[in-house]
Amino acid sequence: MKKTTWISGAVVLALVAGGGWWWSQRSAQAAVQYRTATIERGPLQASVSASGTVNPVTQVSVGTQVSGQVRAVYVDFNTEVKAGQLIAEIDPQTFEYRLSSSQADLDASRAAVQIAVANSASSRANVSRAQSDLAEAQRTHERNVSLVGQGFIAQSEADRTRAVLVSAQESLKAVQALVGVSEAQIKSAQANVAQREAAVAQARIDLSRTRITSPVDGIVIKRTVEKGQTVAASLQAPELFVIAQNLSDMQVDASIDEADVGRIRAGQKASFTVDAFPGQNFEGQVRQVRKAATNVSNVVTYVAVVGFANESGRLLPGMTANVRVVTESRESVLKVPNAALRVRIAGVEPAAVPAGPTDAPAGAAAVPPGNGAANGATNGAASGAPRAAGQGRPGGSGRGASQRGRIYLLDAKGKPQAYDVRLGVSDGTATELMVRPDSPNAAALVEGATVVTGVTGGAATSAAPARAAGPRMPF
Repeated sequence: MKKTTWISGAVVLALVAGGGWWWSQRSAQAAVQYRTATIERGPLQASVSASGTVNPVTQVSVGTQVSGQVRAVYVDFNTEVKAGQLIAEIDPQTFEYRLSSSQADLDASRAAVQIAVANSASSRANVSRAQSDLAEAQRTHERNVSLVGQGFIAQSEADRTRAVLVSAQESLKAVQALVGVSEAQIKSAQANVAQREAAVAQARIDLSRTRITSPVDGIVIKRTVEKGQTVAASLQAPELFVIAQNLSDMQVDASIDEADVGRIRAGQKASFTVDAFPGQNFEGQVRQVRKAATNVSNVVTYVAVVGFANESGRLLPGMTANVRVVTESRESVLKVPNAALRVRIAGVEPAAVPAGPTDAPAGAAAVPPGNGAANGATNGAASGAPRAAGQGRPGGSGRGASQRGRIYLLDAKGKPQAYDVRLGVSDGTATELMVRPDSPNAAALVEGATVVTGVTGGAATSAAPARAAGPRMPF
């Protein structure tokens, strides 16, 4: 009796254990669910995201070249000005006195020129007098020499007139030298006049610089000076105003990461948003990629200038813009969601394919794209774009570069089938699926095919290897 009871209990326990195991396995298998999407065909754009600042195309910083106290300010913020318009004035008294002093020095120099000219005239008159005396002495000496020969006068008289002749000759040389000196004095006085005239012109220019005028037509967007303030112009002119020449033609100076700058070219289309007008996109075009690099905390960026028309005048200088530059565009391609590229199902591998053209080499290790670790609970929610060969960031350049990836399609029985595929450009949400018409997988990889984007529950999922990726600007 006891033996039979023990046998019956063991049988019952075995049945209960077997039923529990069967029920748990059935529940586990039933809990495995696939989130799916379809392979679509449509346009695709690869882009680069960056942030920048809205600036006028031309803005002029107006300063002062002279020091002094600001006597008057005639413009304020947002004042429209014309070229040559008076916008501020510095007290001119000091410069007026300097001009008066320089003018007086000039008048004295001009008087000195007149004195030198008079001295030169006097010297020339002395030369004429000396020449007359020399001629008279010459005639007297010649006459005395003749009389000595005739015996009418003594030889001593001829010697005396000879001495007078020699003295007259030396006197002529002396007055002729004085003429040269007077001419040099005239030139010196004239040079002094030119120097004083330059000083007067400089004083007049300094006086004119006390009137601060606008160099261009535009709008005052910055003012840093007030009436009564003292400004000092030393090695660097102080900034008084900033004038934007034209607020209807503006630009965004966007900071492009060095990994993305190779894909930016002049002429590419761009769009951007600003916090002041949420939900609105503004269109522009890349005008220039500046070669000067900026290094901040070992992060190297380059400035891309995105020009746009601000005809409505809503965008103001200094606004922060989130820029999206379209680097590559596809009109009609097969697209697969990026979430499908991060799914990994343990035990499901691609089928062996025969030798010949394929979408990806058989047996090649797939490079899972995307950000973060993908698992059964988060495969469908994570975001990120695949990185193609030769690309520095997610998004794809689309310039002939491709990468390998793996996707899972559901067959007629609802079972996942793995396929190694080639990937092209990506817009951050979907990625181009590159399928050769003569490949073995061409029949399966078609528009409308059901692709697995996530797995919920079960033990058949494995996380895709995580890959660090740079930050992406939200759009």
